[in-house]
Amino acid sequence: MPPLKLTADILAAALEGFEAQKNCIDARMAEIRQMLGGGTAPAVSTDAGKPLKKRSAAVHRRMKLAQQLRWQKIKASNSRTPRPRSQRRGRYVLLVENQS
Repeated sequence: MPPLKLTADILAAALEGFEAQKNCIDARMAEIRQMLGGGTAPAVSTDAGKPLKKRSAAVHRRMKLAQQLRWQKIKASNSRTPRPRSQRRGRYVLLVENQS
């Protein structure tokens, strides 16, 4: 069997076919969601939107240090004096006298 040659026309046709199948599946999923929830189906966004900006290692390091400083301030303001530990360590057992 000779190997298939994928030309631009074949690939474009395959892409159109897959997009048509996807649209059909999306429509069926929307119908099922509507039956389940009784409401409208959520809008599906096709574009990815704005790509996230990449940050350098230096920026990550500065963000980490700033977050650590924020937590230090929060912990310092919430610090309480430690309660004295009881003399008896371990589990407390509640003894109930038999009332017969």
